[in-house]
Amino acid sequence: YMEILGLHHVNLNVHSLEDSLAFYVDGLGCSEISRPGFTIDGAWLRIGAHEVHLRVRPDAVIDRNQHFALTATNLDECRRHLDEKGISHRVAPEIAGVNRQIFLHDPSGNRIELNLVTN
Repeated sequence: YMEILGLHHVNLNVHSLEDSLAFYVDGLGCSEISRPGFTIDGAWLRIGAHEVHLRVRPDAVIDRNQHFALTATNLDECRRHLDEKGISHRVAPEIAGVNRQIFLHDPSGNRIELNLVTN
């Protein structure tokens, strides 16, 4: 039988590598890791135990509702950090039994959800 062990990476189409690296590395704190020499420009990033792969597609049409979610801690610290980095975000209304959430978009419009494990 086939056994799925977990998520390895998420691949995102981005319009600009420079803008995306500024957002993901400088803004969110991802670290850039080695990437094979593909003919299509991009970058591989480490975020916690996982990877985010960026693929440059200047003509990509981004669905602003599709998203991936990251786990983070401390609502106030996340908001302060995003504000300091100039990253626009929206704190979702609290839903009983659900972690607090912050929604933001990268420079290409890819949606990211931060699930906050503590307030």
